[in-house]
Amino acid sequence: MNILGVDFGTSKMGLAWVDTDLGVILPYGMIMARNADERPQKILKFLKTEKIDKIVFGLPLTLEDMSENQNTARIRKFAEDIKKNISIEIDFADERLTTSEARQMGGEATLDEKSAMLILETYLEESS
Repeated sequence: MNILGVDFGTSKMGLAWVDTDLGVILPYGMIMARNADERPQKILKFLKTEKIDKIVFGLPLTLEDMSENQNTARIRKFAEDIKKNISIEIDFADERLTTSEARQMGGEATLDEKSAMLILETYLEESS
């Protein structure tokens, strides 16, 4: 199964990919969108050209009690808007602290791609 991890941002989205048969999480690029209307169009265009079976969005839960907030609501709404236009399964994973962990990672991937990689790692650990 090909799973796309998404680190959602208001101007850019970091992407990571894993083939669960191989088990290796790789950076998969960035989607740049400066306004809210562009974001769904750009990711839908991307999804139509790639063979993705599932999308996992990172959810920025609060550190104290893992509750949802305005950012998680925005991501859930974005995911709902995407789901209306595709038949790909969508899921979510806790993304708390991924940015700070991503800063410590080596390699040439962008910070957003590294965060998406960590989102996928969390998802795979929680679903196994």
